[in-house]
Amino acid sequence: MPFDTVTPNPEEEPIQETPADVQPETEKAEAEPAAGEQELLKAAQAQAEEYLEMAQRVQADFENYRRRTKATRAEAFEDGAREFIKNLLPVVDNIERAIAQETTDEALMTGVKLVYKQLMDALEKRGVAVIDRPGQKFDPNLENAVMQGTAEEGEPGTVCAVLQKGYKMGDAVLRHAMVKVVAE
Repeated sequence: MPFDTVTPNPEEEPIQETPADVQPETEKAEAEPAAGEQELLKAAQAQAEEYLEMAQRVQADFENYRRRTKATRAEAFEDGAREFIKNLLPVVDNIERAIAQETTDEALMTGVKLVYKQLMDALEKRGVAVIDRPGQKFDPNLENAVMQGTAEEGEPGTVCAVLQKGYKMGDAVLRHAMVKVVAE
């Protein structure tokens, strides 16, 4: 039913038709924003950009924090592993002493050797290496000289005997080797 053909009810007020080119006041205000509104819009956009930059900084700070804590955790884990392995080294020494003993019980000796091999394999998988350098130049970073050898035992300044093996894990020395060094 077209809009023009509606017959007015005599009891109601007559409906006034508005021309198409006339807009209500609210529509005019939306079509042409006032200068004050433009300033408010610019201020709101600037504030939104500031908040975005702030959020990006916070996100970058959090990523840096996660990286630092991950590195700290890994370092703490490695420190704990090194300390635990240091506590196992006397056990390794005692097993080596047991293997060096002469015994008639071959079954017992076979069992001790198997335990020693298994323990050394586990330490090797963890990156533990033995410091055992007889005949090589003395290195104070790896060895402690506890005795002095004679010229007949080797070249001057070299390790002529290892009294107790040393161990290192990566670049960290867990225990320095105790050695006998030929005097220079």
